[in-house]
Order: sequence, then C-alpha cells, then structure tokens
Amino acid sequence: MTGIKTTGEKKMMFFSGRAHPELAEEVAQQLGVGVVPTKAFDFANGEIYVRYQESARGADCFLIQSHTAPINKWIMEQLIMIDALKRASARSITVIVPFYGYARQDKKHRGREPISARLIADLMKTAGADRILTVDLHTDQIQGFFDGPVDHLFALPLLADYVGAKVDKDKLTVVSPDAGRVRVADRWCDRLGAPLAIVHKRRDKDVANQVTVHEVVGEVKGRVCVLVDDMIDTGGTICAAADALFAHGAEDVIVTATHGVLSGPAADRLKNSRVSEFVFTNTLPTPGELGRDLDKMTVLSIAPTIASAVREVFEDGSVTSLFDEQ
Repeated sequence: MTGIKTTGEKKMMFFSGRAHPELAEEVAQQLGVGVVPTKAFDFANGEIYVRYQESARGADCFLIQSHTAPINKWIMEQLIMIDALKRASARSITVIVPFYGYARQDKKHRGREPISARLIADLMKTAGADRILTVDLHTDQIQGFFDGPVDHLFALPLLADYVGAKVDKDKLTVVSPDAGRVRVADRWCDRLGAPLAIVHKRRDKDVANQVTVHEVVGEVKGRVCVLVDDMIDTGGTICAAADALFAHGAEDVIVTATHGVLSGPAADRLKNSRVSEFVFTNTLPTPGELGRDLDKMTVLSIAPTIASAVREVFEDGSVTSLFDEQ
C-alpha cells in the first residue's frame, strides 16, 4: 500500500471581521464555539492588516462580515481575511455575508453602467471563497453571479411569525411596496393567510433614493397593513408607501425589512412617520441614535438562522430543509 491514511475528524473554525462583532458573537454562541482571536488594524494610510492567532490548516473555516458603513472598508477587510485563510491552508472557506453589499446594482438599467453585485462575487471567488452564505438578497439572480455554492437564507419565517403573533390575522393585509417585492409578499400571504395589496410607485432614474407613489392596488381601508421589504436605506420609499396606505384608509401600518441600512435622513423619517412599528433583523448593526431614541423599532436576531445553516453546511446536511415549510 502506498500513501498515508489519517483518522482525524473535521474541524470547524469561526472567524469574524470588525464590521458587526455583536452578530458574530451571537452566531458563535448558538454554534457553541468561540470566535477565533484575530489581530486586525488600520495603517495610517488606511490599509488593513489581518493575522489570525490560531492555525487554520485543514479546518472548515466560516468567516462572517456584514457589509455595513463604511461599506467599502468592510468589503476590503473581508477579502483580505479570505486571502489570509487561503494562504493559511484552510480546508474550505465559507463566507457569511448577512447583508450583501452592492446588491442593488444587479443589472444594467442604462448604458455604461456596471453590474457591481457580480463584481463583488468575482472578488470573493478570486480571494479564495468556496461558498457564500447570505440572507435575503435584493434579487435571487445574484446567486448565479458566484461560481460556487450559494446558500440563500430567508428572514421571512422570523419576521412573519413575529407579526402574526401581534396582529389579528383577520384584519391583516400584506403590502408590497413595489412590483419587485410582490413575490416575497405573496409568500407572506401564504404563511399568514392574509390578502395582498401593492403600492405602485415610479422612481426618478436620475435622482437616487427619490420615489413618487402613485396608487394602491388592493383593499386596505380599515385594515392593519404590513409593508414587507428586503431593506430600508434612507426610508423615503417605505415612508411614502405608508403615507399612501393611510391616505387610502388603512387603520395601522407596520413595516418589516430584513436589512435596516438606515442611512442619511432615515432616522428623522422613521421618527416622524405614522408607522406604528418598524421591525428589522440584526443583519446590520443599528445606528446608535435610532437604537436609543426610536421606541417603535424592534430588532429580531437572525443569529439562530445563520447558525443552523452553518451547522448544516459543516455536517454536509441540507440548508434547504431549514425552509421547507415555506
């Protein structure tokens, strides 16, 4: 006989960047592991240095980093961390991206535009990522941008069950804030047994984050409306949609979104909105002023969902089975 046989067991190692350490600690706790100690700092000119304090040789490595502000810095740090794992002889590298940066740039709307979501996938693959695990991509097609397995997790069960437990389902109407979210809203309807309404809007192609709401399709008068979206950035779209629902006689409006980007004027818009509650997951850290001052904001933990998916990947199980009830 030639060669050498080994009897070693598989080894999982869990790593985190500096963007959202609170979520990383929650996921690690759910998994029953510790976050690998990592030395990371910025040089005076902004360059990032990373070194792991433990050997990753032969390990199945899971690296979590959410693309929050300053988004370009944290994407670059994640790429550097992937490269460090590859050069440390990791057996496999699974990149966990709770919020996938540049996901809104997933196609060309006009000539001479980039497809930046594809570029991010290419960068991760080139850096050494074997697999991507992410939550609620802006569009499903982004899964095809990465040349390897992509585990696409959903926050719908977490968010829908929270809303369903608070609101009388006989009075509930699920509302899509635009035509692009209808498919997701339809899944909410199936889970909650509620009717569907749609807010028709038109976006100014020359002005970012500016939306004009036109009309509401569906019965919302006297109903408790739950607006469902994948992300809220400046809050302009969702607050305008909520105003349109109230103008059409809605009794109350609850807003849910997986990713609370909440940049720019979002804080003031959410505070001044007639919406009774904003419900997010913690895929992104909550801006400090909103977490302290906005009592109508609820943040649910996505950590158990991510941890369950990581465990399935590590044990060669089925991530799809986590969402079969949908």
